Amino acid sequence: MSYEVTDFNTDVIEKSHHIPVLVDFWAEWCGPCKVLGPVIENLATKNKGQWELVKLDTEQHRDIAQHYDIQGIPNVKMFVDGEVKDEFTGALPERSIIEWLKKALPSRYADQLKQATELLNNGQGPEAQSKLNEILEGEPDNAQAAVLLAQTYLQEDPDRVISLLKSIEPDSDLFDLAEGLRTIAALFQYLKSPEGLAEDPVKQTYLLAIEHLRNTEFSEALQHFIRVVEQNREYDDEGARRACIAIFKTLGESHEITRQYRRPFSNALYS
Repeated sequence: MSYEVTDFNTDVIEKSHHIPVLVDFWAEWCGPCKVLGPVIENLATKNKGQWELVKLDTEQHRDIAQHYDIQGIPNVKMFVDGEVKDEFTGALPERSIIEWLKKALPSRYADQLKQATELLNNGQGPEAQSKLNEILEGEPDNAQAAVLLAQTYLQEDPDRVISLLKSIEPDSDLFDLAEGLRTIAALFQYLKSPEGLAEDPVKQTYLLAIEHLRNTEFSEALQHFIRVVEQNREYDDEGARRACIAIFKTLGESHEITRQYRRPFSNALYS
């Protein structure tokens, strides 16, 4: 089967609005290209219907190679909706390419994820939970759905949050948010079992901070956590410091509360 491009606009740009298109930029003189080519072609056959492969000889299509700033080959770019979504350079082994594809390919549940996000933003938590559970049944490794669903359970079921997020590791784009949610969920467990915390003059302040956090009173929570950092930073394995960072991660760096308390938090850490 020939994967060579005939018309780039038709074979790649237009088609990528319907199905992801992987473009393998190669050349006849390139040894690593000849190693990678059969691997990519084999994966294209195995994954037919999920994405399509197009091969482009950079010697025959120098204008396109220049337009996409090809500095070295083999270079593989994934096109989605007419744009480059992800890429890699070099003759990666098949296992590495498969891992790359898992992260780079758009979810087939993209529309449902969008709907679930809108439901959450509109305060329709139960409806969002139902849709997100359906997504995870069909695509168990969908990290975005797991994080969204974890957010809906944060107040009512911290154990479920930790379980949902256990597979999200540092190489994920969602790791910081997942780590923040895991930290907060672990803190909420202290409200059920405060005896798990060591006795200390800051204990009640720490528990009050967690209670404010449980009630989504972020300003009050940060004020009390910062007070704990100032009085006993080491308490609960620097739990107050980790809690502040978790709040900042879940709210986002541009959030008004994050901007308001970043400096007081830094001052408490380094005073």
